[in-house]
Amino acid sequence: MTNFIKKITPNAKNDVLAGITVSLAMIPEVVAFAFVAQIDPLVALSGAFIIGLITAIFGGRPGLISGAAGAVAVIFVAMIAEGHSKGMLFDTPIDNMGYFYLLACVILMGIIQVFAGVLKLGKLVRLIPHPVMMGFVNGLAIVIFWAQVKMFTHKSLQVSKAGVNEYVSTFMQGTELYIMIGLVALTMTIIWVIPKITKKIPASLTAILITTLIVVFSGLEVSTVGSYIIEGGGKGLKGEFPAPNLELWQNLPFNLDTLRFIFPFAILAASVGLIESLMTMNLVDELTETRGNGNKECIAQGAGNIVSGLFGGTGGCGMIGQTVININAGGRGRLSGIMMAITLLTFILFTDKFIEQVPIAALIGVMFMMVIETFAWSSFRILKKIPKSDAFVLITVSAVTVIFDLAIAVFVGVIISALVFAWENARRIRARKRFKEDGTKIYEIWGPLFFGSIATFNEKFDIKNDPVKVEIDFIEARISDHSAIEAIFALVEKYQAANKQIILKHLSEDCKVLLYKASPIFKDVIEENIDDPRYHLAANPEKFTKPLSDYNF
Repeated sequence: MTNFIKKITPNAKNDVLAGITVSLAMIPEVVAFAFVAQIDPLVALSGAFIIGLITAIFGGRPGLISGAAGAVAVIFVAMIAEGHSKGMLFDTPIDNMGYFYLLACVILMGIIQVFAGVLKLGKLVRLIPHPVMMGFVNGLAIVIFWAQVKMFTHKSLQVSKAGVNEYVSTFMQGTELYIMIGLVALTMTIIWVIPKITKKIPASLTAILITTLIVVFSGLEVSTVGSYIIEGGGKGLKGEFPAPNLELWQNLPFNLDTLRFIFPFAILAASVGLIESLMTMNLVDELTETRGNGNKECIAQGAGNIVSGLFGGTGGCGMIGQTVININAGGRGRLSGIMMAITLLTFILFTDKFIEQVPIAALIGVMFMMVIETFAWSSFRILKKIPKSDAFVLITVSAVTVIFDLAIAVFVGVIISALVFAWENARRIRARKRFKEDGTKIYEIWGPLFFGSIATFNEKFDIKNDPVKVEIDFIEARISDHSAIEAIFALVEKYQAANKQIILKHLSEDCKVLLYKASPIFKDVIEENIDDPRYHLAANPEKFTKPLSDYNF
């Protein structure tokens, strides 16, 4: 127990203050995304508490803050609406059926994430190139910035032409807008000035407290946390301690139809959640110059979502904005995430009236400063210095993140980077040609031989005009995949069809076995009793534990 306490408290004071700061910044964002997903804000806040607490204790990245993030919330919008409609078609119609489908989907999402961690898929985040990472950070910073701009609005319930009730947002005007901008600027100025005076107090928390006190004692009529929740259709911040949701088991039909309905949404939410969490983990690794455990984080995220679904909360993942606020406030250990969750619960249970008085402007100011800290401004400077393909990936990922979502952006970025890598390596295959004294022509192959370089590899050979004896030396080549094996097999067949003798030299043992298994013709064309070359087959499909003489060809 003592070791555990030491592990979670590298700097208790900084972690506690950072956790309190993050919990305040968490509220408006979680509430906003709850409105997007058309669920009760308290459901989202309960999910943020549960997921934040579990991932803080068991996650693979101390200092990473998790909660009911918007990247996951937007996935559930269509499912919840369709779920409500399905509930009305039951023999006994059920109100709010979309909410029960949501809880089941969150549980399934968590199970998928746990399996991803158990299967050690978290290490795949290492395959994400740096331009994709920079594009992700920039795109997400723009998304968070725009989300704060939307806070400069008022929501009102109106009846559309189709007779449907809908919330309409109108931007603030006049004196109210100027006061809002002034308070945001004041908050940002305090956050900028305090670290220049002293680093012993958290700048963000101090700025929130000062701005709140000014609003309370001056009597300014401004948008607050409480008014924001009520405008969006909520009843306030006051809630109860999360408890197992027994209604889920009573109302949800456990059958194949339910599984078919929620499974696509669960897969997508699990993927988006893990991608954002692991990308945020990578960012924290860079900011703190330490390394997290991706597989452990996958399991913790999954466990948090499972418990959240069972207790009536929504799904979530790592939150880059709140994580950056935490790191900038000095939060480095697990205690910062634990404190965030506990403080959030305290706000909901006991201090709702006080927190509801916090002006939205103060929280917007904190988020604006976080956006400035998060955005990779260096990307403008290096755009002309890095390869054009990397610059294209960086800009594309940023744009797709803003226009669509994070998961699509990362997939697009990785695919483009992989294609560029394959194209560049495909051009590196070389063949040096020379002749022996007896007239034998030698091809010395240089470079990687894989699916992308096969066409260039085949162009190096002049089968029709080559002499009767030909040697192909692979000592400076790397046989990378099955396509390369097939290319060698096809080349040998062409030379033999032309009645020419061909010898393959310096193939690795595993490559030889694959060729022997492909066809018996290789018994006479592969030169044996030569020292192993300087490489091994990159994609080794099976373990070769027997000597070649033991294989029956």
